[in-house]
Parts: sequence; C-alpha cells; structure tokens
Amino acid sequence: MTDEVLKSLYETVLDRKANNEEGSYTCYLFEKGLDKILKKVGEECSETIIAAKNGDNSETVLEISDLIYHLMVMMVQQGITLEEVMAELDKRSAKKGNLKKFHQVDKNT
Repeated sequence: MTDEVLKSLYETVLDRKANNEEGSYTCYLFEKGLDKILKKVGEECSETIIAAKNGDNSETVLEISDLIYHLMVMMVQQGITLEEVMAELDKRSAKKGNLKKFHQVDKNT
C-alpha cells in the first residue's frame, strides 16, 4: 500500500462527510454518529483478530482493509488528519531500542 492509496481513501471519506451522497455507506456511518463508527471499528478489529488466529491470510487481508477503512471514518469524524498519523508513525520508525523494560521480580527474596 502506498501513501497515495491512503491519501485517496482519506480524501474520499472527507468528501463523503462534507457531501452527503445517497446510498453511500460512509455517509450512513456519519449520519449514525460516533457510537456507530466506533462499534464498526471494534467489530472489524475483532474480525481481523479471528481471521489471523484462523491462519487465513486472504481473509485477514480483507479484514485489515475493512479495519483501515473504518479507522479512516473514525479519524475524519474526530478531526484527526492522515498527516498527524503518518507523522507519528514516521517519528516511531526513527526510534531504536525502545523495547519497554519489563518489571523483574526476584523470586528468591
């Protein structure tokens, strides 16, 4: 997936929020509001986990795509830009050796 695909998807979702299009699922989600959008994000997340657990890569790809779409709808609803997310991912990719230290318990004391 290139940045252009993500940008195009984000722009389409932005457009659907600004311009109600009859029969659009994205417009339907915006009309129903944040609770419906969050419910769909949760459902798609669960479905992604189940597909991965079942070892079905083709189904997992489909579910990941659904999850990314619904996350984009949530982002637009919440006013979060794609640039904000990409900047955070870029910042994180520059970090090295950031494995969190686990609390170690000395069982002998």
